Amino acid sequence: MDEKQQLMVMQLIMAGGNVKGSAFEAIKAAKVGDFKTSDTKLKEADKFLADAHNAQTGMLTDEAQGHHQPVSLLMVHGQDHVMNAITFRDLAGEVVDLYRKISQESN
Repeated sequence: MDEKQQLMVMQLIMAGGNVKGSAFEAIKAAKVGDFKTSDTKLKEADKFLADAHNAQTGMLTDEAQGHHQPVSLLMVHGQDHVMNAITFRDLAGEVVDLYRKISQESN
């Protein structure tokens, strides 16, 4: 794996971690009724997902142009981070919605 490929994989790992961090902050904010912060954090998580998507697209474009990349444990780890981040972001959105519904029903 060359330096460019390592950089792309590290972007996947960092973006995935950032997605999960922002999504978790959204849940914590919703838990205390701060839905403005929750919404902001979910949008932030979506931005980080877009960053991950852009890194993946770059890798796929290189592959399609004949620049084959060896599959390494590091690459698999990076892709795993992104998949987990997508799942966590989706779940966080549902949890925030539940907290919002509970808050509205109690008022």
